[in-house]
Amino acid sequence: MTPVSFAHGQDEFMRLFCSFDADGDGKSSPAELRQLMKVTVGEELSSEEAEAVLLCADSDADGLLDLEDFMRLAGVAEHEEERDVHIHLRQAFKQYEMDGEGCITAKSLKRVLSRLGASRPIDLCRVIIGLFDLDGDGVLSFDEFKAMMMRS
Repeated sequence: MTPVSFAHGQDEFMRLFCSFDADGDGKSSPAELRQLMKVTVGEELSSEEAEAVLLCADSDADGLLDLEDFMRLAGVAEHEEERDVHIHLRQAFKQYEMDGEGCITAKSLKRVLSRLGASRPIDLCRVIIGLFDLDGDGVLSFDEFKAMMMRS
């Protein structure tokens, strides 16, 4: 997105936000959020749902959404969720890889499964890895691990 189109997008979000800021305080209450969702998306939120959305998106914990919270909720939430999933998968991958090799081997899979109380023979660990080893090198890279985890 170019700076001009990004600025234009910000202006649109600001106009939209302000149009539903009924009391003009620069914040969106649960009632204002419910109205916004109904008119823009056609989605009717219950009071509880609106409060839950506010609780998740409200950065200063005042129970209201400011413009920045609104923009983050409307435009960046999916990107942030993807980033969080990537971070969690990277952390999980590190639990399985051995000695910082950057891959999961049958031996490291066996070790982790044993620690989790789900011990498996090394031959079965090789078979499991083989199911998701897309490049045939006998180990799982992070991308192969991610594909495996996203599939399940």
